[in-house]
Amino acid sequence: MSYDKIKKKLAAGETIILDGGTGTDIQRRGAPMSGETWCADVNATHGEIVRSVHDDYVRAGADIIAANTFATSPLSFNAYGRDAELATLDALAVGYAKAAAKGHDVAVAGSFSTQRPVIVGTDRTDMSKSWTRDEAMVLFRRKAQHLKALGVDLIMMEMMRDTDYSLWACEAAMETGLPVWIGISVEKQGDVLTGFGREDQKFEDVAKALAALNPEVISVMHTSPNTTDEALTILRKYWSGPTGTYPECGYYAAPDWQFVDVIAPSDLVHKSHDWNKLGATVFGGCCGIGPDHIHALAQEFK
Repeated sequence: MSYDKIKKKLAAGETIILDGGTGTDIQRRGAPMSGETWCADVNATHGEIVRSVHDDYVRAGADIIAANTFATSPLSFNAYGRDAELATLDALAVGYAKAAAKGHDVAVAGSFSTQRPVIVGTDRTDMSKSWTRDEAMVLFRRKAQHLKALGVDLIMMEMMRDTDYSLWACEAAMETGLPVWIGISVEKQGDVLTGFGREDQKFEDVAKALAALNPEVISVMHTSPNTTDEALTILRKYWSGPTGTYPECGYYAAPDWQFVDVIAPSDLVHKSHDWNKLGATVFGGCCGIGPDHIHALAQEFK
């Protein structure tokens, strides 16, 4: 599927189905995860597994699949002194996704995160390492321009959660001229919604700042299904354009995803109908969500 067709579906308010959690499904199939860069290295060591995950999401009915480039975060790779390896891993990842999409009506997205090193055994960011805006923009622009050069149809900014690194990364992606979709990750701290892992960042402030960039789509993603409704309601104060949801279930304890409290495919379909009433027309899944969930969404909405 060319992006032109995706754009027409968005303009018409038609449903678009995303894939599920690529990294977690790679882990589920036996590939080892890194405590530093999670599922990034499997692009070089277990390509057949990466390809099989994409194949299954295509068969499940996804309109868009995301290359396994989330974990090749320019910030984490810079922190570990591995900048030179990022381009090679991304080229492999995009190649697997494009091979799976070939001959099908499916678009390929380049996933782009601002993931930083996490505290071992948790999903909490190690805040001891930081970058200035100028330093970060060099890394973000390099990543964004390389994804464009690899021929992705769009860039999906994933787990955006703050008004510093996320905003800068989205600005770098927008500079490519490619369609940019922004996915914001949210969690609840008491009665307040904040950026995931950024208790100092109110979700409302993040949503307002990222909506001002005027991307193609804004989604609430890698967020508990129980929090997504409230997040969509707040997002609608600042964003009237196409909106999506792709929640997670379970939790990350570096280096592995913990598959607990997994939502049933039928329950994800039910919740997606609720989110549709709040304006969402793009549906999929993030970590812990697999091909069975995407098949159920595709059967229901397509």
